[in-house]
Amino acid sequence: MKIHEYQAKELFKKYGVPIPRGKAAFSVAEAKAIGAELNTFPVVVKAQIHAGGRGKGGGVKLAKTAAEVDQYASSILGMTLVTHQTGPEGRLVKKLLVEEGLPIAKELYLSVLPDRATAKIVFMASEAGGMDIEEVAAKTPEKIIKVFIDPLLGFKGFHANELAFGLNLKPEFIKQFNAMVAALYKLCVDCDCSLVEINPLVLTTDNRVIALDGKINFDDNAMYRHKDILEYRDLDEEDPAEVEASKYDLNYIKMPSGNIGNMVNGAGLAMATMDIIQLAGATPANFLDVGGGASAEQVENGFRIILADPAVKGVLINIFGGILRCDRLANGVVDAAKKVGIKIPVVIRMEGTNVEQGREILAKSGLNLITAKDVSDAAQKIAQVAKG
Repeated sequence: MKIHEYQAKELFKKYGVPIPRGKAAFSVAEAKAIGAELNTFPVVVKAQIHAGGRGKGGGVKLAKTAAEVDQYASSILGMTLVTHQTGPEGRLVKKLLVEEGLPIAKELYLSVLPDRATAKIVFMASEAGGMDIEEVAAKTPEKIIKVFIDPLLGFKGFHANELAFGLNLKPEFIKQFNAMVAALYKLCVDCDCSLVEINPLVLTTDNRVIALDGKINFDDNAMYRHKDILEYRDLDEEDPAEVEASKYDLNYIKMPSGNIGNMVNGAGLAMATMDIIQLAGATPANFLDVGGGASAEQVENGFRIILADPAVKGVLINIFGGILRCDRLANGVVDAAKKVGIKIPVVIRMEGTNVEQGREILAKSGLNLITAKDVSDAAQKIAQVAKG
């Protein structure tokens, strides 16, 4: 789950991470009032969307007067902001963050996240802050410092020192910086974060260390124990189909482009199925994992969500029956097909528990469903669908 910058900074403040003074605004009038309350210039007016690159897209402006706060808030609020992370369709800006400008001496990059390869928590830092960190990593990887922490041992002072020395911090900044990274580690672990990022982390001319920006992502699977954080969820920033799928505990992700929908039980099988679709000469329109123990109702709703996508010209259902029996899948597909109505080809490949009963249910349904014997047969048939 993603949250907005102003929400991330609320958590930063809670954990003692220094942030600029500022507040969220939901109207131009609120933005003007916050600017007056800050009583200092310049003031930064920032668009709040779940995407990076806002400044390059015109979503971050530095206002030097009260009139400019009004001007920039009016132009940004309600705009469709297009960045390299939003795609060409962009995102509608419905919220702003208005905060004080700072006397910046240097910009740094800092993040903390779980590292699957080492089963540790890793801090990444760089003196090349304020830039696209992906570009820095690709072109000058030597500029990125990595410090790994064993979660069983926890964060220690020497971890902070390694980061501080790696960033060539002057003595007047080290104590503040070390306290900040300790707080960020606690935030990451306490809140089950999949990413905590500050870009840029700034050193000011009056010797302060402040999180000028903030980005936090959370592990969706852990949100059941963070009801307070779940309240930060902004459904306007999510794809409507993904929101609908989440109501039924379905793992659904819509792809930017694609013409073949797919339904699978198991993340690994889902990835393999997307490869099969690609190799067949088509493009997957979605990732949909109904899970190992899906009910007929979940299968029905997953199928309905796929068919609701106008870009989908065909569907491949690839199921290995284990906990999710093949007869349960077949019943779910048949129920959904009768309710929604099938107007596109549907290829079904299933194997495993109760596969014969499942095939019999499909055969007797009277629906125009294409049954595949195995994965190879499914690939050939979905290739025919892709070619029209």
